[in-house]
Amino acid sequence: MKNDILDKLIETGFKEYEAKVFLSLLRGRVMSVPDIAKDSKVIRNSIYEILRTFVKKGYCNEIKTDKILKYEIIKPEIILDKIKRDRKKLFESELQRLENIFNEIKPLYGTNEKAADIVNIELIKGYNQHREAKFIELLKNTKKEILYMVRLEFFSSDEIDDTAKRFINNGGTIKSVYELCDNFKIIRGNNLAKGSGEDLIRAVEYFEKSGEQVKLTNEKVPNMTIFDREIVMMNIADRSKERHKEADLIIRNKDYAESMVKVFETFWKSAYKLKEYKNKLN
Repeated sequence: MKNDILDKLIETGFKEYEAKVFLSLLRGRVMSVPDIAKDSKVIRNSIYEILRTFVKKGYCNEIKTDKILKYEIIKPEIILDKIKRDRKKLFESELQRLENIFNEIKPLYGTNEKAADIVNIELIKGYNQHREAKFIELLKNTKKEILYMVRLEFFSSDEIDDTAKRFINNGGTIKSVYELCDNFKIIRGNNLAKGSGEDLIRAVEYFEKSGEQVKLTNEKVPNMTIFDREIVMMNIADRSKERHKEADLIIRNKDYAESMVKVFETFWKSAYKLKEYKNKLN
């Protein structure tokens, strides 16, 4: 039992001799140095230094008698409170020092790079919530224009719809080319169900009523969004594979974005409007 507690005290930060002296004082309450040395098996020279530290930290009291100095341990719960407060102060001090250092190094970020050579690329692996959150973040930071190409499989999330509506209401432009999909689904209740041609028309009408400019195509389009002709987010996926094997690239480079705008415009010119799609169905 004694060795077990000793090991646990060492794990919490006590040095071995400190833990031994601490346990001796704890059992004896009021002890002289010879008493502590006999009980703890620690040499006297080390005990004196440890006791000076304990007195300074408030773990024990130093009592002067006519013949000898004695040491009285404080109640364990009081010592625990002192240790907790001391470590909290140390932790806060370390955090502040860390924050100060990073405030100093932040201005150094990228200082040796030439602006013209910077291509900021971010990779998101897998089909996950972080992917959608990143898309919403880019959408919220867009000022003027969003060019969007995607396979039309089902409705986007409510949060994306609401953010897109606010963007359009604030004067933004959204132009979308949707690749028609035989496996188009709609949300009924809380479930995805196979949609008909009429369901697809209603979905596109919903987009148009929200202010989105929409065209449809049977060609395979790249899953790509261009934000303000400066940032491109594209999904790289093998449609025969599971969705968790997908990946997204976010490229923050104006020259590259302008090149992708030309790709979008090529699909936009060859795609047809909703009215033309309705006529085709009839």
